[in-house]
Amino acid sequence: MEADSDAVRHVFGVVLHHLRTEAGMSLRALAARARYDYSRLCRVEHGEHLPATEWVEGIDTALNAGGLLMLLRSLAPAGAASARRRTTIPLAGLHPDDGQGDSVTLQLRTPDGRTVLVKLSRRQLGELMASGLLRTILPAGVTDPDQADRVAKVLAGDKAVDPQALDYFGRLLTEHFTADKMLGPRQLIGTTVAQIRVLDQLRRTAPPGSTAPVLRLLAQYGEFAGWLHQDLGDTTAARYWSDRAGQWAQATGDYATVAYLMIRKANIALLDNDARDVIELAAAAGKVPGATSPRLQALATQQEARGWALYGDATRFQRKLEHARTLLRDYPTEVEPDAPVYLHQYSLGELDEQSAVGYRACGQAATAVRILEAKIKATGEHLRRDRGHLLAKLANTVLATTDPEPERAIALGMRSASAAQLTGSARICEELRALDSALTARFPTTPGCRELHEVIATLGRNVEGQR
Repeated sequence: MEADSDAVRHVFGVVLHHLRTEAGMSLRALAARARYDYSRLCRVEHGEHLPATEWVEGIDTALNAGGLLMLLRSLAPAGAASARRRTTIPLAGLHPDDGQGDSVTLQLRTPDGRTVLVKLSRRQLGELMASGLLRTILPAGVTDPDQADRVAKVLAGDKAVDPQALDYFGRLLTEHFTADKMLGPRQLIGTTVAQIRVLDQLRRTAPPGSTAPVLRLLAQYGEFAGWLHQDLGDTTAARYWSDRAGQWAQATGDYATVAYLMIRKANIALLDNDARDVIELAAAAGKVPGATSPRLQALATQQEARGWALYGDATRFQRKLEHARTLLRDYPTEVEPDAPVYLHQYSLGELDEQSAVGYRACGQAATAVRILEAKIKATGEHLRRDRGHLLAKLANTVLATTDPEPERAIALGMRSASAAQLTGSARICEELRALDSALTARFPTTPGCRELHEVIATLGRNVEGQR
């Protein structure tokens, strides 16, 4: 998220003053060492001026700030191109100062690994929260001084976990889920993992016997982190976060989420083309004690069907898929309020879309084409990641029909490639690589084939380099 210039100047000045004071250096001495104008440096500390990047480097070096001032400076708006490269400041902690109810200590992690403590008044903290800057380093959704004060107290472990503070994180996770469909994993993974660290800090500092609400939320965040890593193509990290989420869910006896996470791991196994793991994990999810939600059972059955399709058993694929459809038709609204976010949107339409690749694998590509075309028509242009993945799947599917259409596949592939570039989705890239292989082998002289090959080759290198 891009911060506004006023907020950047404000926090830059606060941090600069703190670092200079800690170093025992006067303004004039710092100005001389950094070769920067003294009067301007005074204005910088008061939040009235932001130095150009080339001057900030000298100030950062003079104060041995470890790149922190450069990092803060990079948050200033500077056009769309630089915004895509901008990073955020890792939050190490936020604590009200003991015996001083009017101040808060903000812990910032420098690029070279050190922790810098910056003392702010609650008024300053509130102003920075309201300005939007601290949303880049603190839990999003905390947007005013009262919320900042509440979160600060909770993070400091001053009392039992505040339900309202957890509500902020819960609402934010729902927003992340929606944003993922548009932005993809690259934009969300850092923020999500940082928020897991904050929630885990709440768990560690809360009094014994009061951590169940935090653990439930951690399980949901861990599942989402697993999904984001899966979409990035990192199956090792995806399994790690799914396992962590499963442990947190088990600690509260939330066996519905435990079952859901087994389904998620079956989904990860699909990326490795491990049909047996898909089938076994999905079948086991349906047998978890207490996981009786019809919608959850439908999802487990549908996932098992995908495993049978990958295995090459069209009969069992169809049988399991029809059973999942029956469960969704008979129990269309049966879902618990605190169920994983995806289950709230899981429907017959989602089931069909997720099964399209199974139809393709079982030799029913024409059926898969109809499903994917209908889903693309119903998916808004703003949902870039989801739409890009659908387009790539459709491109491969039109080549698998009895009357393949290479020209159409190339056009679909080009549209999908732009979504992959924007979102960093490895799932889209994997579909596009399969498309490139099929086109190169079967239709190498089709107009546009070479151009698509070059786009996909560049795209693959870029996405791999960003993991």
